[in-house]
This record gives sequence, C-alpha cells and structure tokens, in this order.
Amino acid sequence: MGGILRFGSRTILLYIAAAIVVGLVASYAVIPSPDTPKIQSEKGILDLTQVHVSEDPIKLKGEWAFYWQELLSPVDIQIRSERGGNHDRWISIPGSWLGYRLDGQQLKGTGFASFRVVIGLSEQDRKERLALRLPTIFHAYKLWVNGELLAEVGMVGQDKSSVTPQLATKLVFFQPENDRVELVMQVANFHHMRGGITKYIELGGSDVLTVRNNLKIAAEMFITASLLVIGVYHLLLFILRRKDRATWYFGLFTLLLGIRSLLVGEHLITQLWPAFPWGLQFKIEYLILCSTAYIITMYADCIFPNSVSRRFLLGSRIVTGAFCIMVVVTPALIYTKMLPMIGVMVVLHMVYLMVGLVKAAVWRMEGALIFLLVSVVALVTVVNDFLYYNEWSRIGNTSPLGLLVFTIAQIILLSSRFTRAASNEEKFACELQDANNKLTEMNLNLEQTVQERTQALSAAHDDLRTSYDRLLHSEQGRKKLLAYITHDLRMPLSSMLGYVEAVQDRVKPERNEQYLKYIRDNTIRINRMIEELSFLSHLETGQVSYRMEPVPVIPFLRGFFEQYELVVRDAGLDFILDIGDVEDQRSNLPVVEMDTQIFGRALFNLVSNAMKFTPKGGVVRMVLAVDRVNHTRYAIISVQDSGTGIPPNQLEKIFDRNYRYDRPGVEKEVEGSGLGLAICREIVQAHGGTVRAESDGKTGAIFYVLLPCIGNEGR
Repeated sequence: MGGILRFGSRTILLYIAAAIVVGLVASYAVIPSPDTPKIQSEKGILDLTQVHVSEDPIKLKGEWAFYWQELLSPVDIQIRSERGGNHDRWISIPGSWLGYRLDGQQLKGTGFASFRVVIGLSEQDRKERLALRLPTIFHAYKLWVNGELLAEVGMVGQDKSSVTPQLATKLVFFQPENDRVELVMQVANFHHMRGGITKYIELGGSDVLTVRNNLKIAAEMFITASLLVIGVYHLLLFILRRKDRATWYFGLFTLLLGIRSLLVGEHLITQLWPAFPWGLQFKIEYLILCSTAYIITMYADCIFPNSVSRRFLLGSRIVTGAFCIMVVVTPALIYTKMLPMIGVMVVLHMVYLMVGLVKAAVWRMEGALIFLLVSVVALVTVVNDFLYYNEWSRIGNTSPLGLLVFTIAQIILLSSRFTRAASNEEKFACELQDANNKLTEMNLNLEQTVQERTQALSAAHDDLRTSYDRLLHSEQGRKKLLAYITHDLRMPLSSMLGYVEAVQDRVKPERNEQYLKYIRDNTIRINRMIEELSFLSHLETGQVSYRMEPVPVIPFLRGFFEQYELVVRDAGLDFILDIGDVEDQRSNLPVVEMDTQIFGRALFNLVSNAMKFTPKGGVVRMVLAVDRVNHTRYAIISVQDSGTGIPPNQLEKIFDRNYRYDRPGVEKEVEGSGLGLAICREIVQAHGGTVRAESDGKTGAIFYVLLPCIGNEGR
C-alpha cells in the first residue's frame, strides 16, 4: 500500500479528479432510465394507450387534480362532477405542496388535501393484473383505485390530533375493469415540514414490480447486514485492544450507518416491525446524521494524528451537540427544517477532512491517499442524498452504497495498520532479546562487588520480559480471533451473497421470501458465531478469569440436572442422572476444585451435543463415577446418548475447532458452529482435567470428563 502513496502533489490531484469522476458515474448509474416515451399527465389525465405498462412500468408524473383542505372520496368527487362543479387547480406530482401558490398565497407544509388522476390504458394492459408501488408519502394517506380502497398508511385527519403519521413503502395490486383507471388519494401532514406526494409512484405489471421491489429490499438488507457485522466486529476489536481508539470510532461509525440504513430507503425497520414508533424512527435517523460527521472526524484524527486542529474538534463537538439536543427536545415539525443546515455541516466536515488528507498524502503518510479517494466518492453520494431529501435531486438513496465502499476501504487501511504494528512488535522483541543476551554476558564478567546491582538488573529484566510476554500473548490472541472470524464468516457471508444474487438474477422469483429468510438466519448465525469465537479465543489465550473453589460433585450435578431437565425433555428426550453407588460412600464423597459457572457451560455443551444427535424418544444419560488413575483419585462424569454414534477414527478430531461430523440420518439443521466441543476441552483442561469420547459408530457415544478430587465431603 505504501508504494502507491509515493507520488507528488500532481499525481494526488489526478487521483482526486479520477475519484470525482467515479463518484459521478456511480451516482448517474443508479438514475432510473427515463421513460420511453416521456409521458406525463396533463390536467389530471394520463394517456397510456400507446404504451404497455404491464411489461415496462412507468413512473407517474405530471399534473394531478388538487383539492386543498378537502378529504374527498371517489364518490364525493363523482357527486361534485355530476353537479357541474368545475375544477381548475392542478399540482405537479411528484412534489410537495409546500410553496404551492393558491389564491395568491403560498401554502405551508402542514395541512391536508385530496389528489386525483385518471389513467387511460392500452387494450393489452386492461387484461393484465397491474400493481402500484407506493413510496413513503408525508405522512398519512389513503388510496382508492377505481373506487376501491386499496391502501391506507397511518390515519388521515383534518387536524394534528386526528392524524397518525407513518412511513412505509407498499405494493398494491388490482385488475382493471376497463380501459380507464381512476386514482384518488387523501394525504394529511401535521408532523413534518413537507407534505404531499414527494416521490414517484410506479405503475406496472404485478410480476415486474414485485421482482423489482424484492430486489431493492434484498440489496438494502445485504448492505445493512454488512455494515452491522463490520461495526460489531470492530467494536469487539476495540474491547480486546483498547489502546487503539481508531477501531472504536470506526466500529461506532459503521454500526450507526447500518442502523440508519434500516430507517431509510425501503424502511426495513417498518417491514420487520410495523409498530415501530414514527417519531422515534425520525429522531434516530436525524441523530445519526448529526453525529456521524463528528465521529468520522475523530476517526481521521486517530488515523492521521495532527491532521485535525484542536479548535476544529472543539467547534465540531459544540455544533454536533447543539444539533443533537435540538433533535431530542423539539418535534419533527421543527427539527426537520434543519436538514439543509445539517447537510451543510456534514459537507463542511468532509471538505475540511479532505484538505487535511491532501496534506497527509503530500507528506506521504500511509493510507492517506486511499482515505482521500474513497472520501470523495462517499461525499458525492452523501451530497446527492441531501439534495434528494430536499427534492432537489431525482436520484435515489445512494449514500448506503457509497458509505459501504468507504467502509470496505477503511477495513483495508486498519488491517494494514494492524499488520505493521505486529511486525514492529516482532522486530522490537528480537532487538530486546539480543540486548538481554548481551547484558547477561556482561553480568557474568562483573566482579563480586557489583553482584547486588546485577541481581537488581536481572529482576528488572525478568519483569520486563514478563510484561512483554503478556503483551505478545494478548496480540497473538487478537491475531487468532481475527483469523478465526475471517475464516468462519466467509461461508455464511458467501451464502448470503448467493441468495442475494439468486434474487437479483430472478432464478426462482417464487422463492424470494425464502431467500430473504435465509439471509436473516445467516445474519443471526454470524452474530452467535462471533460470540462463541470471542469466548474460545479468550479461553485459548488465558484471558478468562476462573473463580476456583471446592465444590461437592453430587450436589452440583443434581443442581445442573434440575436446571436443564425441562430443556432436554422439551426436545422429546429422556434425561437421566445416575449417581450409582458413589453416594453410598458417605465418608468419601468426591470434592473437586472448579468454577461452577464456567464448568457448567462446558457440561451443558456436552449435553447439548448429545441432544443434537439423539432422535426424539431417545435417552441422554449423565453418570457419575469415582476411580483412581496413577494414584490420583478422579471424579468421572460421563454424558451418554442413544444416537447413531461416531466412527472410531473420528474420535480424536471432534474436539478440534470447526470440526463437524455429519452423522447419517441427522438433519443439517441440528449442526452447530463446530466450537462447542473445543470450548468444552479448553474449560476442562483449565480445571486440570481431561475429556475424551468413546463410540463404536453404531449405538451412540459417551463423553468422559475426568476431574481430580481434592478432598472428601463427609456427612
């Protein structure tokens, strides 16, 4: 990476120009192709008799009939027309009624109105099943198609107390009765600065629009899941290594972007949780918009020290805090008016950072040029979003894609920094070892009179070496966790990508909902895998603290049995605890030293493993025995199942990380992450014990845990 940064200022300017071109091309690439031919309604009449919307959907635009401060149904409009009432008010759709001139005055953003358009269909389209894709409309509406109420979002009313706002995209279907389609909409807004139909309504064939809608949802879910996983991963890195605050700011920035992507675009949050409060949704979105500029500034300051002035950071903190307070304490009708100011603040932050990045690139600081180029691309998409939400641009929501590109580039930059830090640590370790060897040789030749000082230096050397070993051990744990997560997340992420591509390629449109469910399940599985990998990494690197205490084995096993008996029985299995004749040895009952909470987790992993591979109606048995091995008394806890068993040649591998054995007749849904037995082995070994498995490959498996006894429990 360092090689591409060794260029002069002219080359840097050339790269910046190239990034701007790429950003503009990417933005225009997402512009929907213009309707062919360009058709729009005039005075509430839209003639589509010469086009086939069932094959090529069209965006409705042009003049609609406009009834201000009236909530009219199709019947009301028909009655008014029969009485000879003329209508001479028209409004351009899409567009807000904010600023619309009516009777010599400009309308405000709040109020209510009715809209009407009549569409003439071709002979082919009147026989097809059609659909309307409705965007988010500020902020409550009803839609009638040919007199039939097909959609209602929120609650429409004539004042603020009777209106319930809601944001949601919808897809409604209808069958034309003839060559004429009448659309009537009632829209009310008392909670936002803009009201009306501000985005395109699409009309087309039901199959075509359904596929397009599912593709948009799938693409947004993929971007959202990617941002959330990346954010959580870097926050975990910061927890493991708090010295590097860059991972904290980057993880927080990416996580907030993932949350915001749930709240915009296709509004995935309302599709997953329809009752999610509208006010809270808007406040979260605006708080994220206000805070991300400051967070990315702090991240840039961590990556490139002294590139951001202290005064700018102080001013950014004050301005960001003021905006966030305004969003929290004021209603949406007020703080939404600050959107242009928030956009200016974000753009100013990014421009300031780019100036600093240009200087850093001229000084040949590692990663500055990459940071600068992707920042330009992200800036283009973010500026487009602010223009889009202020109705100054017709390009859709582009910032999630641009910010995902920015995020991926930052991952590469952070990985490069980690690699360089690890190399420097290894070099320092070698130099330190050489210095220690020379110092030892010198100390051997000193006279007896300096023996005390030699001993002091030796003690200091030992302390330094201990500190170094701890640091190296911690760093090795971080490397392992990074390698494990990279390895284990590749398959579920690839699977998710495959499902997204299947939806995009329209492989089986009827299975789109199933593919989306697979994507969600893989996301949950990734989160669970990250937790298990983190815990196993802590176990392997000795970062788990054990609270060891003498514990009588029999009461512990009975408590464990009572805790999980219902869990096993709910799975359709019998759960048996067999103490045998151990309890009869009243003066010689086994006592072991253990951390009951952590060891209980290891024991549950064995029971859970037995449950997974035992068919319903089977038995899971837990047996306690006491025996002597090499003059040492051991408590032997065995977990037996009545499944299909494990081939003897696989018994040595089942405790390895990520090893999974597909037993015949067992469904794949029961397979886990391959980490449970590895975690169990680490915990048992930390208790001074051993774990092994026995099976003939036919009649179930038995797992033995041997723990050394430290004393007896007398009665």
